[in-house]
Amino acid sequence: MSGRLLALSGLVGIFGAVCLALSPAVHHWKPLVQTAPVAGDADDPAIWIHPQNASRSLIIGTDKQGGALYVYDLQGRVVQVVQGLRRPNNVDVEYGLRIGNRRVDIAVTTEREAQQLRIYAIEQGRLREIGHPQGTRVFEGESGDNALPMGVALYRRARDGAIFAIVSRKAGPAEGYLWQYQLVSGNDGRVSLRKVRAFGRFSGDGEIEAVAVDDALGYVYYADERYGIRKYHADPDHPRAGEELAVFGTAGFEGDREGIAIYPTGAKTGYILCVDQRPENSVVHVYRREGARTDPHQHEPVLAVLFTSADSTDGMEVTYRPLGKSFLRGALVLMNSKGRNFFLYPWKNP
Repeated sequence: MSGRLLALSGLVGIFGAVCLALSPAVHHWKPLVQTAPVAGDADDPAIWIHPQNASRSLIIGTDKQGGALYVYDLQGRVVQVVQGLRRPNNVDVEYGLRIGNRRVDIAVTTEREAQQLRIYAIEQGRLREIGHPQGTRVFEGESGDNALPMGVALYRRARDGAIFAIVSRKAGPAEGYLWQYQLVSGNDGRVSLRKVRAFGRFSGDGEIEAVAVDDALGYVYYADERYGIRKYHADPDHPRAGEELAVFGTAGFEGDREGIAIYPTGAKTGYILCVDQRPENSVVHVYRREGARTDPHQHEPVLAVLFTSADSTDGMEVTYRPLGKSFLRGALVLMNSKGRNFFLYPWKNP
């Protein structure tokens, strides 16, 4: 072989190695547990970690058509159904809301047709409503689809323990699509909302439903479902609170961008997950939480794609905390449309 051909062959080999290194890893995950179905239409899950015995942790899922929250154990069995809700869409969990002289863990869901949030204390493995009857409305002054809450993510600010709800809606403007509220408890133990800001850009195509907060790093991510994943500071008092920090995940999706979740592997490292909503086999795109070495807001390229066998997935949640012997490195939970239920996967680093 001539020197020129050898050189060309070497370049082709290097190029191929680079392309291979840049290609995302592909994994096929199978659920270990499938929950019992909801009566109507499953949509979004949250995970609550038991403080003393992680194997007694709970999955909380919405049934938006059936108007209920379902509480499951880690074997997928129903342990409680909270009924009488008017189209609950998304749900999230946060820890340590101050109520009087004590702190309680909470679950919060959007109640779309009532244009409000429903707030529950998590006590002895059950949900007890603590929201003020007249104090939890959202998007006041808006009308039509602009007033209908969809997604919700809770944020606990490290410096003072204040807890906020970041809420998306069915439709909204190009700027200020999301509204953020502080959760405030009264002397009667009931929790109300205080609006602190409107923020967030929108492409105008589709809607924004999925929102996730990285409490430790203080960032909020949300899915502009037919455009990309957007990133802002979660603290409304941050001097750059109104600045969009990143847009990524703008390519490679076949369906809508839906559920978003954060899986930490260290103080600043880990993964950002986003669902590509596909019939029969939804895919999870995995990005680097810490960004690039020179830019913490550079989250591409895609590190891995996870084929999940869940159908037309909307909501997703993940935890890095061990949940007993079956979930030693945490769990990924996906909504499964056809079965009207939720799939639980043991976490494996992609």
